[in-house]
Amino acid sequence: MSTATIKKSTRQLKPIEEAAPPKFQYPGIPTTCDGAEAVVHVEIHVAQAAGAYPITSSTTMGGGFNAAVMNGGKNLWGDLLMFFEPESEHSAATVCEGFAVAGGRVTNFTSGQGLVLMKEVLYTIAGKRLPVVMNIGARALTSQGLNVHAGHDDVMSVADCGWGMIFGRNAQEAGDLCLICRRTAEATCTPFFNVQDGFLTTHTVETVRLPEPEFMKEYIGDPKEKLINLMDPDNPIMSGVVQNQDSYMKGKIAQRWYYDRIEPALEEAFEEFYRKTGRKYDFLEPYRCEDAEYILIGMGCYMETAKATVDYLRDVQGIAAGCVNVFVFRPFPARQLVKVLKDCTAFAVFERMDDPLSTTGNHLTREVKAAFCDALNGQGGHERIERIPRIYGCAAGLGSRDVRPGD
Repeated sequence: MSTATIKKSTRQLKPIEEAAPPKFQYPGIPTTCDGAEAVVHVEIHVAQAAGAYPITSSTTMGGGFNAAVMNGGKNLWGDLLMFFEPESEHSAATVCEGFAVAGGRVTNFTSGQGLVLMKEVLYTIAGKRLPVVMNIGARALTSQGLNVHAGHDDVMSVADCGWGMIFGRNAQEAGDLCLICRRTAEATCTPFFNVQDGFLTTHTVETVRLPEPEFMKEYIGDPKEKLINLMDPDNPIMSGVVQNQDSYMKGKIAQRWYYDRIEPALEEAFEEFYRKTGRKYDFLEPYRCEDAEYILIGMGCYMETAKATVDYLRDVQGIAAGCVNVFVFRPFPARQLVKVLKDCTAFAVFERMDDPLSTTGNHLTREVKAAFCDALNGQGGHERIERIPRIYGCAAGLGSRDVRPGD
């Protein structure tokens, strides 16, 4: 096993400088809620329907949406909300596919084995360019025992399905990123996962500013004006046909045109969200990394703990530490990460899962290593670099095990 000895920094540490915050048009509605409630607040205002078979820890999201349906709720454009609960998560994904094919704006709430059971349908939703948004309470998969708490096994098992994937750390981000996922999905005809950690975020009550209905209506837009009905008899098309050797590869590779649009569409969505609300998001968020020698990298709620750890290491121990929270896992921000990390001495990637048969680390670690390989060769849009920092990978917080600053 590799080990590293951390010495006190010889660099002059930079203090945090805070500017007076400007005023914004839609600062949000102050309240307290958990991550599930923040997502429900968004979806009952902008979606038309949910196709879901809720599973712990996404159950309260599905229950919250269904409660709005039972109460005769309507979205911001006056459409009566609908909730479909078939016999399994696989069928729930099929409901989402059918609703989206018919030009509807649909959502889903799922976790763990439920998400994995959907996998067959997820490829089809992406292949048909349907801008579905699924809200995930990330959960550990059953292995040597059953665990219904936080893990990234489930979302990493579907990271190859052609969906965008964004991770929030807390309730505020879970609600905000739900909107950003929706705007980007519909701008690029690409489905998105909005991910938060099961229980640790879905069920943790925090101080939150919920997006105003007026802002959501402006930011997302009327589904009847933005979405395409592929089942319109006045404009018939063929969808989901059989393609053999002469045409399948052409159709598959041709979809890269849509995926090439995602990065600029996300940039636009982040910028517009900040301009209206004052809450700033990006592909990743470096913290005190400008002069850092040692950096922590991860996704999800324990990255808030990482920031407190960095403050202690710098302010008390005199170690030039930093951390990077990765918001966007798909598309992977390879160039942005290399730019932040290339000058440090070493960095550690910690992940809420364990893939022991991979000799190069878990999913995020492998992506980071591949990014540095491209950068070393000047490939993939990277500026060529001359050295690679020492890279360490580890597993942490599986099944909601505590991740403390002392760890």
